[in-house]
Amino acid sequence: MERQTFERLVRVALGTIPEDFRRRLENVDIIVEDWPSQDQLAGHFVDDSHLLLGLYEGVPLTERADYLAILPDRITIFQGSIESICESNEEIVSEIRTTVIHEVAHHFGIDDARLEELGV
Repeated sequence: MERQTFERLVRVALGTIPEDFRRRLENVDIIVEDWPSQDQLAGHFVDDSHLLLGLYEGVPLTERADYLAILPDRITIFQGSIESICESNEEIVSEIRTTVIHEVAHHFGIDDARLEELGV
């Protein structure tokens, strides 16, 4: 899939998040990369790049007092990783949405265990 199309699908997925939550993403950069770097994999104890579909890097809102002198948080969606586990464009669209919601949830302080309970 072309990068421009993939990035548009990420924006569409962000648009499905309720407005009250989207407004609180003001200090978050959301980017698309092909694959996670070795540092990103090592820092998150992942040894196979296909397993890391997205990554939230930052300080969750539940752990900060304000934005003073804080660099933007970063959500990276890994196009190559997602495409490698999907067999159709429909699966890619679905996985992008799931991954975006998962990483945005981390920004709000929701951990993987709670996301699993919620089915995300």
